[in-house]
Amino acid sequence: MAVTLGASYDDWAVSQLAKELGKKEDYEQFGRRGLNYRNLWDSSRRFFMPKDDKGSWIAIDPVFDGGPGGRDYYDEDNGWTYMWQVQENIPDLIGLMGGKKATEERLDQLFREELGRSKQDLWSKFPDMTGMVGQYSMANEPCFHIPYLYNYAGVPWKTQQAVRFLLATWFKDNVFGIPGDEDGGGMSAFVVFSSMGFYPVTPGMPVYTIGSPLFSKVSIALENGRTFTLVAHNSSVVNKYIQSAKMNGVVLNQPWFTHKQLMDGGYWN
Repeated sequence: MAVTLGASYDDWAVSQLAKELGKKEDYEQFGRRGLNYRNLWDSSRRFFMPKDDKGSWIAIDPVFDGGPGGRDYYDEDNGWTYMWQVQENIPDLIGLMGGKKATEERLDQLFREELGRSKQDLWSKFPDMTGMVGQYSMANEPCFHIPYLYNYAGVPWKTQQAVRFLLATWFKDNVFGIPGDEDGGGMSAFVVFSSMGFYPVTPGMPVYTIGSPLFSKVSIALENGRTFTLVAHNSSVVNKYIQSAKMNGVVLNQPWFTHKQLMDGGYWN
């Protein structure tokens, strides 16, 4: 099942490349294949669930079944993580969830849902699921984008709250300051991006969604000789919520901006 979700993203990425190359037939073919994740959405259970070779649901516990690491169906994490693995089409995911309010409530539930078992039992099955907040695992790459999905559900303040909480809880400046396995720089990238106040939710889509800047001022020296500067007035542990934002003096009415805007340089405050 994790393979289908991953392949759906891969097909979407190929479709975007085909679109850039003017390959219309390839764009349409891979675009259709990129929607295969829909076939695994169980609306009654509100999880992505596995099917057998005849297209029938396989009755499993999406929270704990699947053998070592859950790899029979998911991979290193459980169904609570994999229900969010549609970064390439977040509006469609929100539609599957039942709308923005239902998505917000499901995200809330993710961060507060009990493990339902001892940590010893959890880690004997899912050794990569550490840094737990409810059923959310701060320690593993499939989870890094999830707190930013509140932005797409229309409640950006919850993204700001969640990101600041996760940074403060799991990335302290001491021997406990890393909650899991640092694979390929993904965890460090989460910390660096999130500390600056934005994050690339969808690999292959040149858009950053906004979190809560940890620093009052960040300047990025760009390879084209320009500088992108971010100023967060009075940023602190208490003042973590963004009241308003501007990009080069123009009000941002949505919690994201483009890679082009970043590379053009300028001033976000």
